Amino acid sequence: MLVPINIIVNDEAYCLEIKPNRVLLDVLREDLGLTGTKKGCGLGKCGACTVLLDGRPVHSCLLLAVQADQAKITTIEGIAGEKPHPLQEAFVAKGAIQCGFCTPGMINTAKALLDTNPDPDETEIKLAIAGNLCRCTGYNQIISAIQVCTQSNSDIKAEKRVESNE
Repeated sequence: MLVPINIIVNDEAYCLEIKPNRVLLDVLREDLGLTGTKKGCGLGKCGACTVLLDGRPVHSCLLLAVQADQAKITTIEGIAGEKPHPLQEAFVAKGAIQCGFCTPGMINTAKALLDTNPDPDETEIKLAIAGNLCRCTGYNQIISAIQVCTQSNSDIKAEKRVESNE
């Protein structure tokens, strides 16, 4: 038995018929070809599969695709516009990408944080990414990359640009 769902993924509408026991991660990767979202533990413990569901980070390995019916989903492929998102640029600049496996989930989680709190402190950043495991960087580079994108850092950069033009 197939169940119809309507989802918007990265601003593109999809009408799909799926088995009701399929998780969102598998639909994204297998049916839509969006392989940026990684399949890690399958238990919701590593965060590699994190996507944004109506702006909130969710572990797509735990969410049945039918639960996403009528939702707006953003994967790592939908984060950037014509050029990389500032978070993506910061992750590269700060060395927050090593093997890259956790990166899509980390960036989606960080984007959700910054969308709701444009100026988080280090503790708030650590709390936000607590559901995302990274075995390579030790988190310092990831936290630093997120801090670069905070409102206060943007204000400091703007002030420096103004000062350098004086």
